[in-house]
Formats: sequence, structure tokens, C-alpha cells
Amino acid sequence: MELSVMFFGADDASAAGHAAKYDDIMAITRAADRLGFTAVWTPERHFQQVGQVFPNPALLSAALATATERIHVRAGSLVLPLHHPLRVAEDWAVVDNLSRGRVGVSVATGWHSKDFVLAPGAFEGRREQAFRDLGLLRRLWAGEAVEFTDGAGERVAVTSQPRPYSPALPLWTTTSGSPQTWEAAGGLRTNILGATIGQTREELAGKIERYREAYTAAPEQPGAPPRGTVTLMAHTYTGTSDEQARELAGGPLKAYLRSYVAQTAANKGADGRAAALSEAQLGTLTDFAFQRYLNWGSLIGSPETCRKNLADLADLGCDEVACFVDFGLGVDEVLAGLERLADLREGM
Repeated sequence: MELSVMFFGADDASAAGHAAKYDDIMAITRAADRLGFTAVWTPERHFQQVGQVFPNPALLSAALATATERIHVRAGSLVLPLHHPLRVAEDWAVVDNLSRGRVGVSVATGWHSKDFVLAPGAFEGRREQAFRDLGLLRRLWAGEAVEFTDGAGERVAVTSQPRPYSPALPLWTTTSGSPQTWEAAGGLRTNILGATIGQTREELAGKIERYREAYTAAPEQPGAPPRGTVTLMAHTYTGTSDEQARELAGGPLKAYLRSYVAQTAANKGADGRAAALSEAQLGTLTDFAFQRYLNWGSLIGSPETCRKNLADLADLGCDEVACFVDFGLGVDEVLAGLERLADLREGM
């Protein structure tokens, strides 16, 4: 089982808070590099309380690449319909060279309507565009000349520059839980980035099986490995005991869950049910989600509890856990939790 670190948190809205947040990200990433974690994931988020400091994973990954030695730097996720695939290839080739081949990108279709003020015409067909441009990204990374329309309206063939350090770009497809996306990722022969939260163990087992079958049946793709990697995000804090971990993580995690529901309610593409919740209903929903998540799917607890949960995820078919650490704990608690998590991994 591979263990990575993922940032995705809700942040202070002040400029001073943002500056301190970047310092924390750097400190946690350096520690994860030293402790032997596989990768660090940073997301793409826009205009929301959740994830204010993450508008561009390529930019932040470039900084992290130069501050580390071995840990992989990955986008988790990049909203591909918001970008021209040429720009994605260019930006990540820079990071690939800076890191000497340690990059990876998980492609998301996007879901929040407000994000698409950056590309309003792409919102309706975002899923189809993301999967189409994923293929273009593979071709551009391999050095193929691809035709696009220039400023004079002419079709011209261009080759992305600079050339990347790695011959192939490791790609993931991000899923919020749709079985169709799991199957589509297998058909495209990308790795897949999902989450444990919001689904049962049985539901997740079925989706992993569906992904594996589609991947095996799909034709070979340039740079794709013979077997895809299943990466699952899980809120993580390895404490000294179950009681200590839940006491420390409980308040921040509940606050994070509330902020996430509020963001969902602001999405014009949502069904409106979240927006109709009263404060009391929102509190009840948050408490229920918290208790359910503690029972299965999180890595919040003692080292022994986290060890058992990791073994269960491995049995399920998970290859890598992206440990979501910045959901409200202080940086000292996060660093101490990573030390304990690294220790238990060595004994597995």
C-alpha cells in the first residue's frame, strides 16, 4: 500500500492566513518527503471557502518540486475543461523538468458552476471535453504535433515545448463516485482518484471491480501501465489513541463537512436539496456523516486502528491512500500524525 499526502482544506480568508497556509504546506510536504510518502497532491479550486489557496496545482507543484528530493508532485485534481490542453502540457512539462520526472496529473471534469466563469462555454459539455482533451494531452506529452486553430483562423500543427523530462505523463481520472466515471477511467486506461467518504465498502468494492474489468478490456494507450492504480482519498489523523484522535479531529472535521455542504448548496448545477437545509438539519447531517465516516473509510484513530483500516482498503483493491490532512488540524498535529503513520507503515 502506497501512502501519499493530499491538501484540499478550507482556509482563512485573510491574506496573512493564506501566506501562513503556504508555509504549512511547504513544511508538511518536506516532512512527507523525509518520511517516505509517495506523493503530495494539490487541487484546483476557485472562488470558494473550501480550498482558497489552490487555484493552480502546477504553480504550487513547481514550488514543492524545488523544495523536495524524492516525493512525487501531483495535481489532485486539474479541471481540464477550464484549460487549453497545450497549456496544461507546457505547464506540467516545466514541473516535470524541475522535479526530474516526479509529476502526475489527475483530470477532473469539473462540477461547480462558479468555476466555469473561467470558461463558461465549457460547462455543459465538460465531461465529453475532459475525456477528449485527455487524449490530446497524452499526444502532446509524447511530442506529437497536433493541429489547432491559430489567431488568423488557420489550422496549424504545433508541438508543445518545453519537452518533458519523462516520456509519459502519469494520468489519473478523478471521480466523485459515479460508477460510469470509474468505468470510463478504465476504458481510457488512466489510473483513478476517488474517495472513501460518501459510500459504503460494498459500493466501493463494486466500483473498483468495474474499473478493473474495463481497464483490462481496453486497448493499450501511450504511456499507460498494464494495470491501473486505484488511489483513494481519506481524511487522516493518526493519534496516540482512538479517543485522542477523535477528540482532536472531531471539531475540525465537522466544520469542514459543514463548509463542503455550503459549497454544494451554492452550485447552480446541484439539485437544490442542500440549499434548503436549516441550520439544525445541517448540524444533524454533519453529525451523521462524521459518525458514519469514523466507522468506515477514514484514517482517524490510533496507529492500530489506522493499520487495520489500511489493511481493509488494501483488501478492497486500493493501491494508494491519499491522506487528506488539512481539514482544520494545526500544523504541529498534522506533522505528529504523519510521523506516527510513517512508523506504522514500516511495520506492515
